[in-house]
Amino acid sequence: MELIMALFIGFLFAAATFCLLRRSIFRLVLGIMILGQAANLLVFTSGGLTKGQPAIIPGDQKILSPDAADPLPQALVLTAIVIGFGVIAFTIALLHRAERSVGSDDLNEFDKTEGKP
Repeated sequence: MELIMALFIGFLFAAATFCLLRRSIFRLVLGIMILGQAANLLVFTSGGLTKGQPAIIPGDQKILSPDAADPLPQALVLTAIVIGFGVIAFTIALLHRAERSVGSDDLNEFDKTEGKP
């Protein structure tokens, strides 16, 4: 299962890099979103993938079972998802304002905004 996740995460990083190298701002934002999700999956996978073993300490034990997944990466990924949504919402608002000012979503057009208010 870890091999499949590693290949999928590698594919997501490659797709994000491809999107980040395009000249369109929309693809730039899409690349940032994909890159964030790939990083989240990488952190989540580093905590261990277990099937049918929740990361909960039973009432009669003091420590987590060694067969269970590490709950810390799961908590970090949940926090990163919320922060990522905030960053993407801000980026989309900034993209909308910039596209209204310039009239295009091409990054090469942004250097011609000197005379515009």
